[in-house]
Amino acid sequence: MKRFHVHLHVNDLTHSIAFYSKLFAAEPARVERDYAKWMLEDPRLNFAISTRGGAAGVDHLGIQVDEAAELVDLKDRAEAADLALLDEGQTTCCYARSDKHWITDPQGVPWEHFHTLSNVPVFGKPALAKAAAAACCAPAAAVPAAASAPSAKACC
Repeated sequence: MKRFHVHLHVNDLTHSIAFYSKLFAAEPARVERDYAKWMLEDPRLNFAISTRGGAAGVDHLGIQVDEAAELVDLKDRAEAADLALLDEGQTTCCYARSDKHWITDPQGVPWEHFHTLSNVPVFGKPALAKAAAAACCAPAAAVPAAASAPSAKACC
């Protein structure tokens, strides 16, 4: 089964946690000093916010899968459609270890397809800490699909 994923950059984590907790009538499933995540069932949504990155607003969208085979299906679909794809494989980001790949829509909005494997105690890979300060998760905007795949930014 799949779950829609939205990641927003926010300016004030505490204020945003209070707002989204009221909006969703639920407390976050995970809260860190720079990050919070809700795993909602109705609607089936992985909604994350963080203070990592640039201006407040949408960082990226995605689809989280429950099974590795679903991730393979999403990757096959993207490749069959000749979409520029960045395959990160197994990586650490957003306090989780995941297997993932990215595509970017024509407007430059990054889409993450991922299968979460486990929780981890750090936001991302230490080697990526400098890049993470610039942008948390999403890869740089892809050039048109006929060109090469997007380059990776920091993490998740």
